[in-house]
Order: sequence, then structure tokens, then C-alpha cells
Amino acid sequence: MALRINDLVPNFTAETDQGTINFHDWIGSGWAILFSHPKDFTPVCTTEFGAVAQLAEEWAKRNTRVIGVSVDGVEAHKKWKGDIERFAGAAAGFPIIADEGLAVSKAFDMLPAEAYLPDGRTANDTATVRSVFIIGPDKKLKLSMTYPMSVGRNFAEVLRALDALQLTYNVPLATPANWSTGQDVIVALSLNDDQAREKFGAIDVKLPYLRTTKAPL
Repeated sequence: MALRINDLVPNFTAETDQGTINFHDWIGSGWAILFSHPKDFTPVCTTEFGAVAQLAEEWAKRNTRVIGVSVDGVEAHKKWKGDIERFAGAAAGFPIIADEGLAVSKAFDMLPAEAYLPDGRTANDTATVRSVFIIGPDKKLKLSMTYPMSVGRNFAEVLRALDALQLTYNVPLATPANWSTGQDVIVALSLNDDQAREKFGAIDVKLPYLRTTKAPL
């Protein structure tokens, strides 16, 4: 069954290049991002892991832990990290799950249940393992994005989406198209105008169903 927004994400125990983890325990009480890759030592994925490494301070500011998953083993992950760090000029301090048995990829619906790794496989055999999952403190899926192998992920967009999710988490607000941090936000329809003004102060009624206000600090 597909993993949908606001579903509780699967819990699992797995080996990583930094040791064994229980996923829900590893998330703790903050936010988490799981980003998956079809194979180690592939060019696009190396640039993506490098981008994640370079953003270490940004993840920390947002109380967000990041973890990779790739369908190779721990020793391959450790060797690949050397290449990632040389390319990015930054330490890759996040763990990478060794999903050789495909359990995590299948649990997150990136591969069908009957999938297996053939001998002499290439990245094409696990091409659909190229997703980003943003997970809230409640261990529920808040956003997912899947990319083809030919398109590198834009981690500036992942950060923007994370900012929007954190701003609107359990708050009756939404963000408009192309929103970025500091811009006005949309008041949810669950509040009438008076309730919106009481909660957020001034509102700009652009349409009866489209009202904006300053983003909370």
C-alpha cells in the first residue's frame, strides 16, 4: 500500500555506516528527512549527497536530522563518503542506511514487494529509489518527492518546503505558490475573518476564500 501524507512512517531497525538504528528512536522529537538513492558511486547521487553535507548547519537550525538510504552495504557507504566529502568540500556527518535486502525501499513504497537485486545489477534496477521524505515530530509523513535518475534534486527546494511545513505545523496557515521565508502566508478557511484577526492580527482579504497575513516570527 502506498505511503500517503499524514501516514505514520514505517519503523525499522537497520544497519548504517554509523551503526545500528531504530528509525523512530533515531528521529527522536524533531523533524527528519530520509533521502534515497539507487546505488553508491553514481554521479548524480554523489552531487546530491554533497549538497546535503554542505547544508549541515541549515538542518541543525531547523532541528532536523537527515539520513540517506542506498541499496549497497555499509563498507561501500563508508568508501563512497570519501568521494562525497572530496567533491563537496564538507563532512558528510549523516548516516546512510545499508538497504541491501530492500526492506526500507519496499516499506516506503519505492520498490514493489517482489523486487530483488539481480547479479551484476546497475542503478537502473533500482531507479525508483530516488525519493525524499520529510517526516514530522509525530513520525508522520509530511511531504514526499520522487525524481528520475536524470534530474538532480534541488535541496534549496527541500529546505523551502521544510520551512513551510514547520511554519504551518499544527497552525491554521498555508503557504502560497512560490512562497519563501518571510513572505505573507494564507489563513486557513477553518477560521472566519474575525477569528483570523484575533489570532493573527491584520489580514488582507484578497478574495472571500483567500486571505493573507504576516508570517509568524
